[in-house]
Amino acid sequence: MSPTISPAAILARSNRALDANPPPANAQHLTTHGSDWLWAVTAVLVLSWLALFAYVWFARAGERIFHYLWLSALAVGSIVYFAMASDLGWSVVRQVNNTGDGVNGAVRQMFWAKYILWVVEFPAAIVALGLLSGVSWATIAYEVFLSWVWVISYLVGSFVTSNYKWGFYAFGTFAWIALATHNLRDGSVGAKRLGVTRDHSALSGWVNLLWLLYPIAWGVSDGGNVIGVTAGLVWYGVLDILFLAVTAWAFILLSRRWDYNRLNIAFTQYGRVNQAPGTFPEKHTGAAAPATGTAATEPAVATA
Repeated sequence: MSPTISPAAILARSNRALDANPPPANAQHLTTHGSDWLWAVTAVLVLSWLALFAYVWFARAGERIFHYLWLSALAVGSIVYFAMASDLGWSVVRQVNNTGDGVNGAVRQMFWAKYILWVVEFPAAIVALGLLSGVSWATIAYEVFLSWVWVISYLVGSFVTSNYKWGFYAFGTFAWIALATHNLRDGSVGAKRLGVTRDHSALSGWVNLLWLLYPIAWGVSDGGNVIGVTAGLVWYGVLDILFLAVTAWAFILLSRRWDYNRLNIAFTQYGRVNQAPGTFPEKHTGAAAPATGTAATEPAVATA
């Protein structure tokens, strides 16, 4: 007779990730409840990834660029949160601010894995907004570079054991301000020209609102050591769910009503479809050249 498993026994199953991968001793570290939260975030991201992977097959051919962008970001997010929920992807860093009793508060478990996710998810949003607004590839590349400066500055600052960390915080925050300024200003101009102002304003406003909260979260967690490791990861988990899962599906659902030809992002098996002729006053530099392609040899004579 096979043994039976009661529902109570199933519910009593505990999270043993911290037993398999022990946290650092004598330091602020992730708790079991914190690991439970990170597993929940992992589940949300994995389910969003799988759902989008299935949904992409129903999208029209040549109109899957937003699907591919967010599929890539969700894949990285799922892996990163799996690692952090398993208590992996961290280092121990001595703190200089808010050290508490001088024992546990002076050393902090620093999860560097989340910065890998930000290096991917921030550019995914930048490229998606850039394609929607029709800004130049140079502008998109510049904004991606600014996001990397922002993330890398915060990453380096989180490992600095003196107050010089705030110098890196200043560099990173300035890069974020420059990024947000260009993203909102340049994107709104292009979106108005393409007739997608409402959708672009909603998506861009949402993304920039979430970006605003990342410097605050870093300042009180990895930077200022004001809140504990678990509390900081709860904050980051909420932000990343909103930034990845919610933003991804907002793009996917809204994209069903966009004209990909007008956005100049319609793709075929031969490449991208050429953009329809348009009026670009900023490109007019003078009179048109002669139709024959030959230069005039006689000056024009004015007549009364």
